[in-house]
Amino acid sequence: MTYDPDNPQQPGSALRLLPWSTWDGRPCYLAPSGDGNGYLSRKADRMESQQMRNAAIAYADAETTLHNEAAGPLLLRLTLLRTTAALANTLRIADSRLGRLPAPSDHADQPQEDGLEGH
Repeated sequence: MTYDPDNPQQPGSALRLLPWSTWDGRPCYLAPSGDGNGYLSRKADRMESQQMRNAAIAYADAETTLHNEAAGPLLLRLTLLRTTAALANTLRIADSRLGRLPAPSDHADQPQEDGLEGH
């Protein structure tokens, strides 16, 4: 599964980016209905939880490997492959969750006044 940083979801998206891809690598989306707690949403939540656990394990393994002065190029390469896959999943989860945030209001672009004029 790959992550495409050039096509992030925008807050307030009507579609949920799912944590899996089509057979040819394209992203899958879900148009949730009702409370957003249907079968596919729950399945995606479980898969995201597992991917985050796998990322934590890959991170711990990468730290251990980096501290191992005897680690050779093959071990370093395998660790990097596993870590980059975990990072791609984590970025995809973050992107999916960004899309589920409410869209910013029109007022969010305007600076807030803090009552301190001329300071």
